[in-house]
Amino acid sequence: MSKECSQPIPPSNTHSAFEWLRSQPIDTLNIVLEEYRHKVTGAMHYHLAADNAENVFLVAFRTVPMDSTGVAHILEHTSLCGSKHYPVRDPFFMMIRRSLNTFMNAFTSSDWTAYPFASQNKKDFNNLLDVYLDATFFANLDPLDFAQEGHRVEFESPADPQSDLVFKGVVFNEMKGAMSSPVSTLWQTLTHHLFPTTTYHYNSGGDPKDIPDLTYDQLTAFYRTHYHPSNAVFMTYGDTPAVEHQTRFEERALSQFEALDHSINVPDEQRYEAPIQVKEHYALDESQLNGDQTHLVMGWLLGRNLTLQDVLRAHLLSGVLLDDGASPLRQALETTELGSAPSPLCGLEDSNREMSFVCGLEGSKVENAQALEALIISVLQEVAEKGIPQERVESVLHQLELSQREVSGDGYPYGLHLILNGLSPAIHGGDPVALLDLDPGIEQLRQEIQDPDFIKRLVRENLLDNPHRVDLTLEPDTKLAAHRDQEEAQRLATQKAGMSEADKAEVVGQAKRLAQRQNQEDDPSLLPKVGLEDIPAKMSIPQGTMERVGECPATFFNQGTNGLVYQQIVIPLPELEPELLQLLPYYTSCLAELGAGKRSYLEMQAWQSSVTGGVHASSSVRGAIDDVQNTNGYFVLSGKALVRNSAQLSELMQQTLEQARFDEHSRIREIMAQERAHQEQSVTGHGHSLAMTAASSGMSPVAAMTHQLRGLAGIQFLKELDDGLGETAALKAFADKLARLHQRILAAPRQFLIVGEKEHHQQLKQALDSCLPQTADSPTNFQALTLPQTRHQVRQLWTTNTQVNFCAKCFPTVAVEHPDAPALTVLGGFLRNGYLHRAIREQGGAYGGGASHDTDAAAFQFYSYRDPRLAETLQEFDNSIEWLLNTKHQWRQVEEAILGVISSIDKPSSPAGEAKKTFHSTLYGRTPEQRERFRQHILSVTLEDLQRVGRTYLQPEKASIAVITSSAILQESGDLGLEVHQL
Repeated sequence: MSKECSQPIPPSNTHSAFEWLRSQPIDTLNIVLEEYRHKVTGAMHYHLAADNAENVFLVAFRTVPMDSTGVAHILEHTSLCGSKHYPVRDPFFMMIRRSLNTFMNAFTSSDWTAYPFASQNKKDFNNLLDVYLDATFFANLDPLDFAQEGHRVEFESPADPQSDLVFKGVVFNEMKGAMSSPVSTLWQTLTHHLFPTTTYHYNSGGDPKDIPDLTYDQLTAFYRTHYHPSNAVFMTYGDTPAVEHQTRFEERALSQFEALDHSINVPDEQRYEAPIQVKEHYALDESQLNGDQTHLVMGWLLGRNLTLQDVLRAHLLSGVLLDDGASPLRQALETTELGSAPSPLCGLEDSNREMSFVCGLEGSKVENAQALEALIISVLQEVAEKGIPQERVESVLHQLELSQREVSGDGYPYGLHLILNGLSPAIHGGDPVALLDLDPGIEQLRQEIQDPDFIKRLVRENLLDNPHRVDLTLEPDTKLAAHRDQEEAQRLATQKAGMSEADKAEVVGQAKRLAQRQNQEDDPSLLPKVGLEDIPAKMSIPQGTMERVGECPATFFNQGTNGLVYQQIVIPLPELEPELLQLLPYYTSCLAELGAGKRSYLEMQAWQSSVTGGVHASSSVRGAIDDVQNTNGYFVLSGKALVRNSAQLSELMQQTLEQARFDEHSRIREIMAQERAHQEQSVTGHGHSLAMTAASSGMSPVAAMTHQLRGLAGIQFLKELDDGLGETAALKAFADKLARLHQRILAAPRQFLIVGEKEHHQQLKQALDSCLPQTADSPTNFQALTLPQTRHQVRQLWTTNTQVNFCAKCFPTVAVEHPDAPALTVLGGFLRNGYLHRAIREQGGAYGGGASHDTDAAAFQFYSYRDPRLAETLQEFDNSIEWLLNTKHQWRQVEEAILGVISSIDKPSSPAGEAKKTFHSTLYGRTPEQRERFRQHILSVTLEDLQRVGRTYLQPEKASIAVITSSAILQESGDLGLEVHQL
């Protein structure tokens, strides 16, 4: 333990099976980190003791596959399909329904597999802990579950051995979807060459061409060697004492194990003596081929991630080179003509045992590879010779300090965020305590950077003089997907040709046995549960205070933000003609990335990094609580900073808004190219959301606008817009429109939102007041944005670069205040739990599927995600409605659906996130009273309500449909009677 740390304080009570090693307060995180070792097996337990009722658990195993069959990933899925004490077919998804969890999942990383959950309810937490311990240490691993979750062959008509063989499996289809993304292919290809001999050489998720090689015996052998306490790390967070967790660990699992006589570790990689050049291809649909689409990247293998100083120095190196547009390497990549945008891989990868640094371009040409290498090396050489201005280095340290202090939790629970930050060193034999307590390391770095040669040495030692480098060119190939499909078909044909009659009978028999298993009704009483009686009576909603700053209204929330302040300037959207409204997303993308006043964008970027944790603009539009056709919207400029920088934050935000420049045309061009790349890459990861947005686009003005601005139609418009911006006149005209839109925003009334700690209230108010003009003109004749009413059906099929499909079917419904809205909200979970999960995921092979009610769009939405089927899935949506109306159901199923909705409503976010949610919900009429009222109505929903709203609203003739697929699948399956669009 470092000299700066407090003396170890043993906990008052330690379980006899565990040895206490140390306790270390980390004041900046408001935790005490306790470290224990299980005496018999050697399993480590790290407990992050905190005054937080949202308790978090995670158990992780070192999983080190040496092939791309996806064994670790498929094991993660299969272990959750039944265990020794919970012999039901699907305990994981059944527990999601029987729980008030705030998070439940499982992750497969490159060299570890983790099983985390979180809950605010102690009974619920212990229920989940029992199930998770049993699933991980005593999994049943039924061969039929391996066939369902991993891979299997079936006849196209399962009972007809004369039909063709096909591959099926949830992970098989998941990875087909994942590897449809060029960026995923780029990363896997780079690591394949950057790590020639270790586990990172392989695709831990599984390569679709290799997944069918995995046998059941290999899966069970991997489980026996890897899922053992000696190879496990336990991590917990919250206000439950470590001894309570350890009692359960020991009783439910650890007492039944002895120590393993071997350890599982990742060795050091064998180092290259000189850089290597690699050229490979990725699959691209011919309809998507448009201009330069080659990826060029350079990747260096750095040192180990085991010590705080090594990790912080690597982050400092990456930060000074790439943090923002004023950083030398990012500036070079953004402004060069060699490609359209910096590669999405740019930056530091620090989760593997040995870190890597990557930079490069997308939207380039094969012949630009040498020129890009020369550009990057010249930038690095200049930095190695001349260094970086001291204020820029200080800015990177400032960002590290801010990230250490910020209480996150708007995505993952805050405790899980901390646990994941400490997991990599815990897995790799480093010190998670040191990696979580950044302050001593930052202070040491602050001393080190006083040496003017420090950054120069970092660049030279880690990059310029480091021969372990891969220069990768990844070129699109429009024939590759068809070639892979042909290889797969030939493989299956060869396999079928070699089958005996007994082999064919076994395939038919397995399909029959699997269908029987999928349709069996498990006894839910075998699993623990919480009920409606365990739900808290009230929501936890923070209260703000309304004040005035200058001439403007301001809402203050006193929240535990750990020394940070969050500020927003909130402006109602003005009336905009269609040509300006269409540009709203690009205006918000550009605003905080441009210059302001006399400062260039480079100077503004540098200023932002030195005093804030980021400034960004956004906009939103929502329907009224009683009528989705009646809308209003807001523009928001957001920023955050350490409290000591609150005055500079206010000044910077005012200048960003009041003095924004739209005359840096080349910068605008760069931002648009990056925006296009980002939107195009989003399709395979968020296809289900885009399909639902398209299908519901005829049901409300907000849904129509979302589809046109940020959905599939928006991506299509952006591609056309970006293609035209190469012309100087077109670029100037675009910039002029952004400036016009900006003037409309400036002419609207405004208000402020401030979130910070109570003791800083007056300081924050004064900081804002000092930046505002003493007098402000009150806008006259302000007209708020109104959207045209809409209510029509949509039937669309969109083609893009994908190996799998995304399906959506939507039905028009009602706004949130309508008496039927609570029942429709519960109905989504009811249909997912009772029918759709089985039909779409388990039987259909899609990675996911379900239903939900969108009260903003007044739409009930069915969806599937990474789905091998199209027409069959659309039919399953209708079949679920028939199941709802014509099957006898139990109250238990309704209760489970209600629990799911309440869990979602009550899920906490960060202190700042809770304040922002309350403020913006209230802006749109979703006051605390309305939200509480809606929650109470959820608790009162009955089975009769669900069937009534299903019969009333889910009428097949009123459905709208949108699917995303590939041109090859379209050619094979036909257009399904839908209007075809090419993305």
